[in-house]
Amino acid sequence: MGFNDDRTGVPDDWFVDPLLRDILGDDGNSDTAPLAWQRDAVCSQTDPEAFFPEKGGSTRDAKRICSGCDVKAQCLEYALKNDERFGIWGGLSERERRKLKRRA
Repeated sequence: MGFNDDRTGVPDDWFVDPLLRDILGDDGNSDTAPLAWQRDAVCSQTDPEAFFPEKGGSTRDAKRICSGCDVKAQCLEYALKNDERFGIWGGLSERERRKLKRRA
């Protein structure tokens, strides 16, 4: 953790919620943080609206983005474990995730 140039003793990242830092792994322990995978998610660098289309809207763009994502499996696992009901997670829509859970 760095400090401001004025040496006030205030950390550079004073505005980051410490709980969020622990969850995402910004404390230097990134491999063990529960949601550290989200930092590598391609969707974190794109328009979130694509992943939450209006009812009856196309999911094609979001699924295309997911197809090239390195953390697609972790994303889907998270959505299934946490019963995410909206949006595209791990390349699957809510309906597709529901079907997958039923088969399991």
